[in-house]
Amino acid sequence: MKIGIVGIGHSKFGRRDDVTVQELAFEPFVEALNDSGLQREEIDATIIGASPVYMTQRSIAGPVTEYLGLNPQPVWLTEAACSSSASALRTAYALIKSKMHDTVLVLGVQKMLENPTSEILKIMGRTGDVQWEAPYGTTFANYYAMYANAHMTKYGTTSEQLAKVAVKNHFYGSKNSKAMFQKEITVDKVLESRIISSPLHLYDCCANADGSAALIVSNEEISKKISDTPIWVEGLGAATAPFSLLTRAELSTLSSAVEASRSAYTQAKIDPTNIDVAEVHDCFTIAEIMAYEDLGFTERGKGGEFVENTYIGGKVPINVDGGLKAKGHPVGATGCSQVVGIVQQLRGEAGQCQVDGAEKGLTHNVGGHGQYCLVHVFSR
Repeated sequence: MKIGIVGIGHSKFGRRDDVTVQELAFEPFVEALNDSGLQREEIDATIIGASPVYMTQRSIAGPVTEYLGLNPQPVWLTEAACSSSASALRTAYALIKSKMHDTVLVLGVQKMLENPTSEILKIMGRTGDVQWEAPYGTTFANYYAMYANAHMTKYGTTSEQLAKVAVKNHFYGSKNSKAMFQKEITVDKVLESRIISSPLHLYDCCANADGSAALIVSNEEISKKISDTPIWVEGLGAATAPFSLLTRAELSTLSSAVEASRSAYTQAKIDPTNIDVAEVHDCFTIAEIMAYEDLGFTERGKGGEFVENTYIGGKVPINVDGGLKAKGHPVGATGCSQVVGIVQQLRGEAGQCQVDGAEKGLTHNVGGHGQYCLVHVFSR
């Protein structure tokens, strides 16, 4: 039995002081419901991807479900740091495959900017080991700076190559009305911005954001009945890596991404050369370069040279909706946001950022600093 995505929705990402978390969740839900043509009563269950530690409202699944009018259907929360809503999609797939439910709403939602930046940095730092790492001041930027330094030392990757990732993603973000940042930047602007954690500059780092995205997922029979263009979930991969960097064998790669992609490719019966368009987790520019290699799009150590191949018309167009770098990174919503981008591409609905003839797409969603990774392959 195939599993299809029949409805998608996406809020504006950014500082969303204009809405409560329930109202923020409502925006993509209504879009996805209208997109699918389904009624609320036809949704059997809801799975919410979020990291509740950032939000004032606790037990977020309950108030959101009530606001969306989905009682008494069951709801629960999945949490895997930045890969929470990708984990929610994996859970929905398993529930439908097992025939426990026929149609499931997957909703990623996050209000991060209720907190000051200093508090967000502390919370993110505690995603690392709180005994041996966080007490020494590790932030997310510190972790990815270590990856960048390792990659530069081992392979000769340069700050200019990192900057080109930011330039490319902001170029496409400028065309995305839902993105937090809609202005192009230059390599010089990246390199002249202040250092956050050497060698990472300000423009090498994504921004915290509020946002939400929704998917309606159904079994094969329902998908074919209600949609002329269901997008099929063809391959799912998930893996973990040691929680502490002290026990990682290598810092220039994420072993969780390598393992998750292998699983997804195997289930989908394809290899990296079959992917027409991809969304990868570019929380920092070095993360995107590592993803090129971990996903098998280029040879190990060649990621820095591969950026030019990730524009539309290149070998593998990547993050052509702006990625986390331009869209912003509301951690619980990011996984669903990536899937929305791929579904639009495979339907041919991506507007001026459309990859012609895209038939197979991939999402790569990393949780924490690589402790979790989920890779999904989709087909038209």
